[in-house]
Amino acid sequence: MEKTVMAQGVFDILHPGHLHYLAKSSELGDRLVVVLARDSRINKKTYFDEKERLEMVRGLDVVDEAYLGSEGNIYTTVQEINPDIITLGYDQNHSKKEVKDMAEKATDHSVQVIRIKEKPGYSSTKIREF
Repeated sequence: MEKTVMAQGVFDILHPGHLHYLAKSSELGDRLVVVLARDSRINKKTYFDEKERLEMVRGLDVVDEAYLGSEGNIYTTVQEINPDIITLGYDQNHSKKEVKDMAEKATDHSVQVIRIKEKPGYSSTKIREF
C-alpha cells in the first residue's frame, strides 16, 4: 500500500532548509504532497504570491504533488489528501498531538506526525533581513 506524506508551509523564499525539510519528508513514504499556505492565511508579507510559490514548489524533483491549502482550515485539506504521515518543520509551532488528533478525525485512520529537525543556518526571515 502506498504511503502518502503531507508537508506544509509558506515556502516564500526557497532555501536549503526548505529542501532539507522536503527531502526528509519524502524519505518517509512513497508520495510527497506539499500544501502551501494561502496568501489570505499568512500573517506576514511575502515576497512571492501563492501562485508563484506553488509553481516553485511544484518544480522541485522531490515533490510529487503540490496544492494551495484551504481558505478555511487545514482539516478540509487533510481530509482531501488523506495522508498516512504529516511532517512538521522545526519552526512550525503546531502541537504534534493536536495535529495527530485533527488528522485522525479528518481521515478516520491512524496518522503519524513527525517533526523534521532543522538544517542549521537557514531562515526566510534572516534572508529577508540581509
